[in-house]
Amino acid sequence: MQNLVILGATGSIGTNTLDVVSRHPEAYQVHCLVAQKNDALLFEQCVQCNPSFAWLENDESAKRLALRLSEINHPTEVLTSYDELLAVISDASVTTVVSAMVGAKGLVPTLSAIQVGKKVLLANKESLVTAGQLFMDAVKQHHATLIPLDSEHSAIFQCLPNGLDTESIGLSKLILTASGGPFRTKTLEEMRSVTPAEAVAHPNWSMGQKISVDSASMMNKGLELIEAHWLFGVPSSQIDIVVHPESIVHSMAQFVDGSTIAHLGDHDMRCPISVGLSWPQRITSGVNDLDLVALSKLHFEAADETRFLNLKLARNACEAGQSAAAILNAANEVAVEAFLQKKIGFLSIAEINDRVLQATPLSPLDSIESVIAVDTSARQLASSFITKEGG
Repeated sequence: MQNLVILGATGSIGTNTLDVVSRHPEAYQVHCLVAQKNDALLFEQCVQCNPSFAWLENDESAKRLALRLSEINHPTEVLTSYDELLAVISDASVTTVVSAMVGAKGLVPTLSAIQVGKKVLLANKESLVTAGQLFMDAVKQHHATLIPLDSEHSAIFQCLPNGLDTESIGLSKLILTASGGPFRTKTLEEMRSVTPAEAVAHPNWSMGQKISVDSASMMNKGLELIEAHWLFGVPSSQIDIVVHPESIVHSMAQFVDGSTIAHLGDHDMRCPISVGLSWPQRITSGVNDLDLVALSKLHFEAADETRFLNLKLARNACEAGQSAAAILNAANEVAVEAFLQKKIGFLSIAEINDRVLQATPLSPLDSIESVIAVDTSARQLASSFITKEGG
């Protein structure tokens, strides 16, 4: 029986995890559900799976949830302090932590789970993008189990003979596939006037607003390149990005003998989640079998780093080192939020990311404190650029 803490329970990964878990009650039990402020959905989830604890970042949301649960005499205890959350993660009864919080706020609780040797199913990109070396060093030091949940990294994980280990297997390169998002065929001029509503309308995947905008700007794929570098210990020069509009081939591994191994599946996150929960076994996930005859054709095209500047920025940041990646991630989070609030245009996201990268000195990141300091500084600078642009 795996006892789970789900960080980001009300998001896409969290809700899909609960769907998979509900199909196998004999194997999985939910110990704690963690969310930011969606107390309405968290209430339904508590009633559904009876966790021991629920944690909400927003105090008012936590009060509403506690009141509603008390009205039906539900046993789930509502927590609000950060120390309480870290204590729950460290509890000896917890075996597995699903890290699906969006943004840099997921870094500390995810690293805490690693430091106590938990099995961590990782969907929080920022843990690796902002602190990849620290994170992977901690995985080795504390003998934690790390399994990626992003569809692309899960695909590569499944294509390789030894999971994350790429030593001595004759690997030539990793190939990340990208749908291209909703603006794959738009010109720079056309993208200049797109709206937040258009940017979050992904053609294939159902995701949160921030991730959807990242997909539209191709930053999502840039961050995944940085992730893959740390996860699999492969330099960015051996990681290619190929646009694949159908989102059926989730990624590929190419070997020195000319072989290419690809992972195919429907665009449904329950597949990589079920892999993470059950690996090296397999369990049913609720995902339909792939009908190759019905698909008929699959298409691939080169990724355009001119129209999608974020791809180039991410590759450059990966090559420049951990500090540059942390700066880029922080700037992007601020810029995306400003775009969603209609303070800046779509193309300004990449422009602000570029300006922050150029204006921020790089420094070694040898502790979580140093990561947080660089993150904070980059956010402040990005905000100042946005204020000037808006003014």
